[in-house]
Amino acid sequence: MLRGLARRVASPTSDRHTPHMPDPAVHPLVEQLRFTRAEFRRGLRGVPAADALRRIEPMNSIGWIVAHMAWHEQRYWLTRGQGLTPRPELLEIAAYGGPATTPPLSRMLAAWKAVTEAADPWLDRLTARDLLAELGGPKPAPKVGNGIQRVTYHYWYHTGEILSIRQVLGHPRLPEYVGDIDDEAPYRPA
Repeated sequence: MLRGLARRVASPTSDRHTPHMPDPAVHPLVEQLRFTRAEFRRGLRGVPAADALRRIEPMNSIGWIVAHMAWHEQRYWLTRGQGLTPRPELLEIAAYGGPATTPPLSRMLAAWKAVTEAADPWLDRLTARDLLAELGGPKPAPKVGNGIQRVTYHYWYHTGEILSIRQVLGHPRLPEYVGDIDDEAPYRPA
């Protein structure tokens, strides 16, 4: 747990969550990213391993989507933000523009969890001023705040893709979106 922050934790197979309590020391954009991550995980709840490997073209496999979001967070917060690439395999499995792959969901969830947990302390320290700075890496580099918005919106795009795949596969009782944003990630000024 980061700085005592009670974070919503959802496993793909569990309906139980730990209540999310916004931390006023964490920038509101980071809180919205965290809520979006939790909603992404909620969309994965109950996905059978075999179905996560399936690719219904032109969509990606669910395993790839999870790896791709881990790749995106790693690229921005760890590689560009801190010069670290703890999961280099994500570059081959799910980089933007790479070949289609169908990696196992359990392995990709483990990679996603490792990346997001490694990124969280850096994200927690961001100030409003930091959000105006450029991320490191190739130019033109996005501003940190724009990067948080891009990753957040990217999650929503792929959450919709996951739900579309699940509908086509006939999965029952899919979650409705957006979840309990009023309690879990209410608006608050920066």
